[in-house]
Amino acid sequence: MSSVTLDHVRAAADRIEGRVRRTPLLPCSFCHTSLPDDPALNLKLECLQVSGSFKARGAMSKLTTLDDDAKARGLITASGGNHGLGVAYAGHSAGVSTTIYLPGNTPPAKADNLRRWGAEVHIHGDVWDDANREALVVAERDGKTYIHPFADGDVIAGQGTVSLEVLEDAPDTDVLLVSIGGGGLIAGTSMAAKALKPGITVIGIEPVGAPTLRESVAAGELVTLASIDTKANTLAPRRSENINLALIQDNVDDIVLVTDDQMRDAAQWLWREFGLGVELSAAAAIAALQGGAYVPPAGAVCTALVCGAGTDGIT
Repeated sequence: MSSVTLDHVRAAADRIEGRVRRTPLLPCSFCHTSLPDDPALNLKLECLQVSGSFKARGAMSKLTTLDDDAKARGLITASGGNHGLGVAYAGHSAGVSTTIYLPGNTPPAKADNLRRWGAEVHIHGDVWDDANREALVVAERDGKTYIHPFADGDVIAGQGTVSLEVLEDAPDTDVLLVSIGGGGLIAGTSMAAKALKPGITVIGIEPVGAPTLRESVAAGELVTLASIDTKANTLAPRRSENINLALIQDNVDDIVLVTDDQMRDAAQWLWREFGLGVELSAAAAIAALQGGAYVPPAGAVCTALVCGAGTDGIT
């Protein structure tokens, strides 16, 4: 699939219905400490998704397109943790073996969770790009079915199903705030949101220490970062891919940057106010509002995607 359309997203939604959770959308009300300018804000709680993040949507979307032979060979991928958990969940649900390569910056708790889902786990390299190169070598050598975490049309379509739910539950959303790692989530959600509501504003958020897509959009082509400097490991590939960049160029209005400290403060706010244990990456959208990296127009209704559970933001 060279590109992804709303029809692909709707087809993915049909395939994964009953296989993943429809996550709740929670208005930010009754808060002890408000955000600056107190915007009308909803939280889309993908941290409550099966396997702990939105990644289960894309992994299940891809699994449901595979034939029996592809599944029988076993699934393999590289992940900062969340995509691996999504693939492990999808494989477990279908009785399919899974092999997950993780970089050394992955929290040990995620490796433990992968093993609980029955995945074979290998640690390779320092960042996702290192682990991914090794996973591709092993996939070729052993004939396993490789599932890319963000540069796969069926995966992107699965992530786009988040926007279908957001705009059903909160059709008055004016601004959608989405954290960016490799670009699969924002590629799918921005395309679907713009197709359903052309006037919506989509804001992407990256760490200051891993501005992969911000630099690529500015350059008009894919940029490979020389290094990564963030604790938000699920937002930290050194390079994206063309399918993601093209969708982001077409559908994302701006990409802003937040620091690790701002993400940690936002994660602690989500814990204090809502009892939500989230990883740093899941707090990026809130960090953009708290720190002023993005200031919504007066009266705008914002929806922030809280994309993944974890404890690194609150410990």
